[in-house]
Amino acid sequence: MLPTTSVSSPNQGNGALNSRDAARHTAGAKRYKYLRRLLHFRQMDFEFAVWQMLYLFTSPQRVYRNFHYRKQTKDQWARDDPAFLVLLSIWLCVSTIGFGFVLDMGFFQMIKLLLWVVFIDCVGVGLLIATLMWFISNKYLVKRQSRDYDVEWGYAFDVHLNAFYPLLVILHFIQLFFINYVISSTSFMGYFVGNTVWLIAIGYYIYVTFLGYSALPFLKNTVILLYPFALLILLYVLSLALGWNFTKTLCTFYEFRVK
Repeated sequence: MLPTTSVSSPNQGNGALNSRDAARHTAGAKRYKYLRRLLHFRQMDFEFAVWQMLYLFTSPQRVYRNFHYRKQTKDQWARDDPAFLVLLSIWLCVSTIGFGFVLDMGFFQMIKLLLWVVFIDCVGVGLLIATLMWFISNKYLVKRQSRDYDVEWGYAFDVHLNAFYPLLVILHFIQLFFINYVISSTSFMGYFVGNTVWLIAIGYYIYVTFLGYSALPFLKNTVILLYPFALLILLYVLSLALGWNFTKTLCTFYEFRVK
């Protein structure tokens, strides 16, 4: 990896960054650059964002390998291009509208559901999870000899977005093709199919999250991020034994939201 500080010039002592370089590398400066690019669609690399979305399903390791390249070239782990977030938002809107049609919602109910899903389920929960993982990883997972490094909050949010995208496609798109069977069937096969889809989706979220933090060379014991798999499988088995239909519960919750 490239050093996080620039080589000192004759007019600089102790290898410190000059004021211009230091200002460019602050979290505030990176955040301002990212938000500013949200208003300039022509500056976004949507083709590369689509590439990332495809590989999050087929080979998520390759996506995180690109984060290494960004660290080496731009001295930051987090994305500096909001194209992925924009495409994810479009996917979220389209899939939620599809969900509304399947549940036979009216226009205003569909808009209300869309606002809930975008601003609460995706952004609100995402900010909470990213902040929690940022705190835990910096507090407990950073190697002792690597205390000069820390996990960027923006990277923690990117990891959440990476993991959320496959979950969104599985639950809000693929599941739509057979959701009526899942929520209307009272047989074992009905909730077996629905709950298995949930198992795959949440399992993928856990796995992609693990890959994101294990990709950082200054973190240790990242395997503990796979421990929720045990709880997930236990919950899955219990749901089948008790006849608890996750998909039907989700649809009931969505309908309750828009009343």
